[in-house]
Amino acid sequence: MSTVFVNGIGLFGPGLPDWPQGREVLAGRAPYQPVVAPPPPAELLPATERRRATPSTRVALAVAQQALRAAAAAGATIDPHALPTVFATSSGNPDILHDLCEMLAAGDTQISPTKFHNSVHNAAAGYFSIGLASQSASTSICAYDVTAAAGLLEAVAQVGAAGGPLLLVSYDIPYPYPLSERRPLNDAWGAALLLGDAPLTAASMRIAVQVGDPAEAAESVLADAALDDARRHNPTARLLPLLRALALGAPAQVHLPFSSGTLAVAIDAAQASQPVAR
Repeated sequence: MSTVFVNGIGLFGPGLPDWPQGREVLAGRAPYQPVVAPPPPAELLPATERRRATPSTRVALAVAQQALRAAAAAGATIDPHALPTVFATSSGNPDILHDLCEMLAAGDTQISPTKFHNSVHNAAAGYFSIGLASQSASTSICAYDVTAAAGLLEAVAQVGAAGGPLLLVSYDIPYPYPLSERRPLNDAWGAALLLGDAPLTAASMRIAVQVGDPAEAAESVLADAALDDARRHNPTARLLPLLRALALGAPAQVHLPFSSGTLAVAIDAAQASQPVAR
């Protein structure tokens, strides 16, 4: 079992435009109204890169920036330029993939350089590095429906191995037709967790992660039918049970779908009384 601290959270999805609003809904203190909104602009980027950023990149950068701002507002001192990252996405840039397939099917082999560099799986990680002028290590992961859990496990393992803070960003948006018939995803979702080997704020919470036995527990579900439908139809939204537990701030254990079993995540309700400055 590996233990880390959650020092900042970002969230984007229908009816959950950021973590402060999402926390109230997930904790049951506000009703869920799944209003779909366009991805916010990528404020992190210079003007030229901002124009080139795809919707999925905008979602990824929006939640990343939320998590960093939340930690800073709570008193954490972090150098974002030296922050390693793990980006997890099943769909990557599906709109760009659609455009490239459409062009090639029509016999057009003159691929736009902008579309080409946006088509790679680590495009969002690259934009994040550009926005912060960062040369820190970054890992991009894809594992189909269990991508979010795989990203969390990778992030926790890296924190355990290297120490210090690390930013996990998970994001997925739907495919355009006709790719959507082969890979149907609902809406755009993004989530970010600023993890570390020590608490950085008084609100930091400790989580312990381990791969569970498939015979011991089924994946966690949500009581709200609309939220659980989102959870089942978007790889990033499968983090919602974990985010709900963090929103409630009580001891809990959730099981995220992972490989042939689950990824068990235990949430410690005891918040940090002595945050560590970095």
